[in-house]
Amino acid sequence: MDIGLLPIPPTLKPTLQIPSTNHQPPTTTNNQQPTTILMSHFTTIKVQIKNGEVLYNCLQELGYQIECNSLVRGYQGDTTNAEYVIRQQNGYDLGFRCQGETYELVADFWGAGINQQQFVNAINQKYAHKMLMHSVQEQGFNVEEEEVLQDGTVRVVVARWV
Repeated sequence: MDIGLLPIPPTLKPTLQIPSTNHQPPTTTNNQQPTTILMSHFTTIKVQIKNGEVLYNCLQELGYQIECNSLVRGYQGDTTNAEYVIRQQNGYDLGFRCQGETYELVADFWGAGINQQQFVNAINQKYAHKMLMHSVQEQGFNVEEEEVLQDGTVRVVVARWV
């Protein structure tokens, strides 16, 4: 049995719409200015850091030059505020700003050119070590031994005479 091809009625024919490549400026009515929506590339990462002074010292000990209460630069000149800013020559800075009781890292990681996990881990480790040493001293302990293991873990032995 030969079925043959039946014509498709014009109302059922599929249509394909290809967007125009002719990019015209936005049109407005009533003499309004066109609105431009800018997308930020900034990413924020919550870090378990509560003490800004200790954070500042950690960043310095890791070899970073810090600007206080400055703008973090990102994609196409976009900026955001931060309490501590690490300037980078590529124009994509790293910043820490206080949000409530903790700090967050804010940066445009698309252009920052760093491994954010390694960066955050190094700061967290330095911060935890400084807070531990502060607590040890505050509670009357003495550091008996301290060593850095092959995997980068810092081992600290403390004691206290009772």
